[in-house]
Amino acid sequence: MILITGATGNIGQELVRALDAQGAELRLLVRDPARAAALPARAERFVGDLDEPSTPAAALAGVEKLFLLTPGIGTAHTACAVAAAEAAGVRHLVHLSSASVLGDPMPAMGRWHHEREEIVRGCGIPATILRPGGFMTNALEWVPTIRAEGCVLDPVGPGRFAPIDPADIAAVAARVLTEDGHQGEEYVLTGDECLTVAEQVRILAGALGRRIEVREARTPAEVVRARFPRGVPQALADAIVEGFVLMRADTVGMRTDTVERLLGRRPGTFEAWCVRNADAFRSAATAG
Repeated sequence: MILITGATGNIGQELVRALDAQGAELRLLVRDPARAAALPARAERFVGDLDEPSTPAAALAGVEKLFLLTPGIGTAHTACAVAAAEAAGVRHLVHLSSASVLGDPMPAMGRWHHEREEIVRGCGIPATILRPGGFMTNALEWVPTIRAEGCVLDPVGPGRFAPIDPADIAAVAARVLTEDGHQGEEYVLTGDECLTVAEQVRILAGALGRRIEVREARTPAEVVRARFPRGVPQALADAIVEGFVLMRADTVGMRTDTVERLLGRRPGTFEAWCVRNADAFRSAATAG
């Protein structure tokens, strides 16, 4: 039995489908069963919340492998889930971290993930740590300004990074969860193309068949406000701003071949992701 946390998110949904296609025995930890309605029916649902201390122990009963994705910026969820996994006799833990832990000096976002990694490494369960870079789905954060102004605010200018399709992260996680030999490994996952924001916007505009302007942000904080109009915790906002500053300074971008080595194929392209998700942007353009 494999327990998947974050089962209704961008990575979790793809992982559930990938493991279901392999016939794996699955249990999904979900807060809202309605959000899991489109996932494979044979996957067992466990309704609970990592904010509730009793949830992990109950959800992990009879589980041999755990995919651990914890939200937010703290470590309480990770500590609680890992302790419960040890008590339940889980034999393999696959933890979703972030490539931000590789920063030197380590940025705030990396420190939070590093603290979680230390909790995982400190337990008695053989673990695999996945460290993806920026997700292609982060482009969906452009929707508010595309809708309101027909533009994307660019906080990083010449900075480049290699965004990764969450489906590729999920494919790696599925491979790691169903094969031997990955315990103790730490995998840094990126896409195959180091792109600026402006280049990504041009690719998206081509996929949509429409013009989208790119406007240089006056400040990184302006982008945070535009992408999260309902606000985010100040510590997270500060960490995002710090990340934008670091990205602007990196005009080369980090790219790894880990996805290709593990899956035997190149990572998906940003263009292919845009084509597959075009409706999400088209509906935004016509809303209101």
